[in-house]
Amino acid sequence: MEIRSEKAEHEFRKEKFMIVYHYYFCKESGQSFQDERLMQLNLNQVYNQFRRKHNLPFPEEIVTLREQYGLSAAKMAEVLGFGINVYRQYENGEIPSLSNARLMQLAQDPREFSRIIELGNVLKEKERKRIVDRVNELHTNISGKPAIKKFIMGTPKADETTGYRIPSLEKLAEMVIFFSAKCQPWKTKLNKLLFYADFIHFKSTGISISGCRYRAIDMGPVPDNFNSLFDYLAREAQIEISYTVFPNGSIGEQFKRHTGRALNEKIFDHDEWSTLQQVDEKFGLKSTSEMIELSHQEEAWKKNYYNGKSLISYTDAFNLLNC
Repeated sequence: MEIRSEKAEHEFRKEKFMIVYHYYFCKESGQSFQDERLMQLNLNQVYNQFRRKHNLPFPEEIVTLREQYGLSAAKMAEVLGFGINVYRQYENGEIPSLSNARLMQLAQDPREFSRIIELGNVLKEKERKRIVDRVNELHTNISGKPAIKKFIMGTPKADETTGYRIPSLEKLAEMVIFFSAKCQPWKTKLNKLLFYADFIHFKSTGISISGCRYRAIDMGPVPDNFNSLFDYLAREAQIEISYTVFPNGSIGEQFKRHTGRALNEKIFDHDEWSTLQQVDEKFGLKSTSEMIELSHQEEAWKKNYYNGKSLISYTDAFNLLNC
């Protein structure tokens, strides 16, 4: 059986979306079918476009919303007036109705969430006090990290340039730690490893790992604002960067995991972790020059490099050659 793909129109909630439809094809019988993995890949493409079109929250936003208030999914559903366990279904990828989506987006503001709590009157006094204290803490606890995250990762919106995932500095940092521990790469190679990890995962699932935006520059695809990312991780004692002066006068930067920094494998789900291991097995022993050459073969780099070194759409992942 071989996997084939072609552009096709898919209808969802009475709207039509163009996706790259994946299926197995049997040459002997001429029949085609999908397994669960390909079905989910095709559906994710539709869901991504639908969420983007209607400005609906993505699953990680829905998880983050309740986590910032310290509530379970069932309790958050109760506070918002949803059916029991509905919130958990939204976290697992089910598309919310427009009205429920708007209520969740409203609840992202602690002031609005406190009003929802008062109006709903479903929490016991002790739990209500805890949530109110948490809301007040969110108001007063001003941190520089959100500004740093936005500076490095860009606008926290999910679209085709983020692989339809809200950009996560935490996941991108952990990817850097993973590859720094595995193969101690030079900076240019590390940039390619990050690119292939995110784009190969998107090709397989329709969603990136980190939500990082990538740009096509001379030596291949790189995370947008990658120098700021690495400087930040070095200042935070997460990586160690050693410098080497080469005979031609250029300076190379090699990355290692900081000795006191443990890898947080739990931040990745099973499929994300498998993708990282797959990328390490395929590219870990390749040289920097080999990685540059491989990345220059990709349509994702060619199209965007010759179009003004622009940001790369994750939809180009479906045309990856080296994966």
